[in-house]
Amino acid sequence: MVALTDMVLTAALLASPPVGSAPVHPGPPHPNIVLMYPDNLGYGEVGIYGGVRGVPTPRLDALARAGMRLTNFNVETFCTPSRTALLTGRYGIRSGTLLYQAPVTGMTLWEVTIAELLEPLGYATAMFGKWHVGDTAGRAPTHQGFGEWYGIPHSSNEAQISTFKETPQIWEGRAGEPSHPVKPFNLQTRATLDREATERTVEFMRRSHQAGRPFFAYVPFSLIHFPTLPHPEFAGTTGGGDIADAMAEMDRNVGVILDAIASLGIERDTIVIWASDGGAEARRPWRGTAGPWRGFYRTALEGGIRTPFLIRWPGRIPASTSNEIVHGVDVLPTLAAAVGVPIPSDRAIDGVNQLPFLEGRQERSNREGFIYFAPPGEVRAVKWRDWKLHYVWQEEPRGPIDREMRLFNLRSDPKEETDVKDFNPGVIAAVDKLVGEFWKSVEQYPLIPVGAPDPYSPPAASR
Repeated sequence: MVALTDMVLTAALLASPPVGSAPVHPGPPHPNIVLMYPDNLGYGEVGIYGGVRGVPTPRLDALARAGMRLTNFNVETFCTPSRTALLTGRYGIRSGTLLYQAPVTGMTLWEVTIAELLEPLGYATAMFGKWHVGDTAGRAPTHQGFGEWYGIPHSSNEAQISTFKETPQIWEGRAGEPSHPVKPFNLQTRATLDREATERTVEFMRRSHQAGRPFFAYVPFSLIHFPTLPHPEFAGTTGGGDIADAMAEMDRNVGVILDAIASLGIERDTIVIWASDGGAEARRPWRGTAGPWRGFYRTALEGGIRTPFLIRWPGRIPASTSNEIVHGVDVLPTLAAAVGVPIPSDRAIDGVNQLPFLEGRQERSNREGFIYFAPPGEVRAVKWRDWKLHYVWQEEPRGPIDREMRLFNLRSDPKEETDVKDFNPGVIAAVDKLVGEFWKSVEQYPLIPVGAPDPYSPPAASR
C-alpha cells in the first residue's frame, strides 16, 4: 500500500508545473481541506528537515516532495496562541490568548474561525484531537463552526496529573447538542488518542465525500507534546526513545489519512497541510530537537518559532522548497482565497494571503516579518527579512530573562550567537517601525482582554 501511494505522489510531483508557471488544474470551486497540526514537533524531528534522530518518515517526506515545503514557517509562543492564530488569522495577543488561565479560558465566540468561514459554503467541518483554545463552558469546537469533534479540550499534560477535582476526560460533540465525556483521559488513553483522531478523520472524509459535500478536517494531533507516549504498537520500535517512536507513529497516521484521500479519488481536489504549532518540546525526559536551530518552544529563538510546514494541492501548488517567511496567521486568509470567501473586515487580520506565492505565481512571500509576543503581552522579538531583533533575551522557557537588546543575522548566524546591533542601526529602525504600526492598529482595534467572557463585542470607539 505504501508503494502504491508513493507512486501516486510521484505522479502528482511530475505533473506539477514549474515555479512561475500557470496552474494546470483549476480545481473545484470549494476544495476539500485537511489541516493536520501536531503539537510541539520540532524542526529536526522530520526526515526531510534533517531527521536528527534518524527515524524514517517516508510518508511525510513524500508529502513534502509532492507539494511545497517551507523552511521558514513560524508560530507563536505556545499551543493556545498558535492555534488561535491559525484558526483566526490574528496574533494571539489580539484574541486575549497569550495566557490560558481559569476561570475563563481561550478565545471568545466573537472570533471567526476557518470553520466558520467555510460552513456557509456548505462545508462539512470536524475537529479531531487537541483543542486547547477554550475549555470554558460554551467554547467547544462546535461553538466555533465545527459540526463535530472528538478529543481533549485542554492539553496533553493533563493525562499525567491526578490532582484535578474531576478526572480529565476525552470528549465528543456535535453542533446543536451538548458535548459529553466519552472516557477518562489518562496515560493509557493518551497513548491511543492520535490513532483515534486518525480513524475518525478517515471516517469523516468518507462520509462527507459520499454525501457530496466538500469538507474541512482539522486534525490537531496531540503528539509530540509531553507526556510523549506513542501508541503501544510503536512503543520501543525505533530504539530512539519515546519521541522517536512517536515520530514513527505520526508518520504512520499521516500516511493513513493520505491513503484515504487517494482511495476516495480526491487528491487533486484536496488541500493537505501538515505543520507544527510549536518548536521543539522542552520538558525532560521528552526533550525535542530543533535540528539546525537553537532553542525550544516558549522562547523567541528560532528553535522555538520555526517549525515544519508542508502543503500539497496537485495541479495548483508546484513541488518546491522555499525559505521565504510565512506565519501561522497566514493560513486563514490563504485558505479563504483558495475557496473564494472574504475574510472578516470588522477586525484586525494579521495574516496575509500567501496563495500567489504558494502557487508559484510570485517568487516572494507576501510577508517580510512578524512580531513575537510573550505572555502576558510583551513584544519579545521581531523577525524581519534575514534579521531577528530580540528586545528581551531568554534561552530556556523557564530560564532567566536578560533585558539587553540583541540583533542577529539569521542567514550568517543561524544559531543566534553573535550580537551585531551596534553595526546595524538601520535594521533596528525598520523593526521599531513594524512594532509601531502594530500598536497603531491597536488604537483602532483594541486587544481583547485575557479572560474576556462571552458574549463579547469590541468597544464602540474601535468600530
